[in-house]
Amino acid sequence: MSKTTRLISILFVVMFGLSACNLPSNVTPTQGAESVLTASAQTVEANMTQAAILNPPTIPPTSTPGIATSTLAIATTSVAPTSPPPTESCDVAQFVDDVTVPDGTTLEPDGTFTKTWRLKNVGTCSWTTSYAVVFSSGDRMNGPVTQALTGNVNPGQTIDISIDLTAPDTDGNYKGYWKLRNSASVLFSQFYVDIKVKTPTATAGPTTITLNATGGTEGGTVYESAASQAVVHGTILAGDTSSDYLARGFMSFDISSLSGKTITAATLDLSTCSQVQDPFGDLSGIWVGEVQYALPLDQSDFNISGSGIQLLNSMPGSSVDVKSYVQTRVTEAKSRFQIRLHPSSGTSNGDGQADYMTCSASGPKLSITYQP
Repeated sequence: MSKTTRLISILFVVMFGLSACNLPSNVTPTQGAESVLTASAQTVEANMTQAAILNPPTIPPTSTPGIATSTLAIATTSVAPTSPPPTESCDVAQFVDDVTVPDGTTLEPDGTFTKTWRLKNVGTCSWTTSYAVVFSSGDRMNGPVTQALTGNVNPGQTIDISIDLTAPDTDGNYKGYWKLRNSASVLFSQFYVDIKVKTPTATAGPTTITLNATGGTEGGTVYESAASQAVVHGTILAGDTSSDYLARGFMSFDISSLSGKTITAATLDLSTCSQVQDPFGDLSGIWVGEVQYALPLDQSDFNISGSGIQLLNSMPGSSVDVKSYVQTRVTEAKSRFQIRLHPSSGTSNGDGQADYMTCSASGPKLSITYQP
């Protein structure tokens, strides 16, 4: 018999006995028995309900045919710890200045030069000699592919980085990009060199020309008016005559081609001239002077004013320096440079002998060196 059935039987007997002891005397037996049975049944039902609540039955597990049960397994993987990547502010360079070869510098083809950048370490990591500057892109200009830093650079410090380069051999604009590389071979912070290559325009060197006296009506000999002798175009004579009259010689050079030039040297060459008797001793020498007279040469030019350049006491050869005088006339845009030869003494020595220095019409030469 189950525990539940036994309990119900015991409770039924107890309740029945209690009910019998308390029955009123005026109740008939039949009525008492029915009432007792009803009350006992209700009591037993209530107790059974309470027992069921307090002691629920155990239900064995059941399985549903055709449906398999499974256990969900979650796989886990162990990940080995790794070093955290460096922060972006670890290696950072700031451009400060182009110490040499500023952007746009013009260089000749194949010219060698040293480019120097000044950079500042604005990151949080120190740069060591395991760091390097490396070529990144553009025009390498024969520079090194990589070049180690020469010293440590702590945060906040600057460094001058120099590399030797060669300009390309063709005219044009060129730019090469470089970067820094840390000890982990990570590149950072780009900077560049920017140049222009141009073949220099050939500059003409000093030029020397030699001009002959123009001759014709531009030069010759003019005698003092008392001699009543016409101007002689051609032969250039300076001294006195056997009639003791003075003669002055004139020569002209065409310098119109020298306009705007800078004269660096100019000499008068009288080496083809000759002397008769002793004009240097008897007439106290022969002056070489610079004058400006109108063309053609005529009698009025005998006493024209001028500037003395050199007093000759003998035949001069080609040593008469006239540079400053030629430059003055070139600057004034004059077309002629003109020379007069005349005795230093204002009168003849009166010895009845001709003493003079003479040159052919085109014999005198003017040698000029100039810059374009």
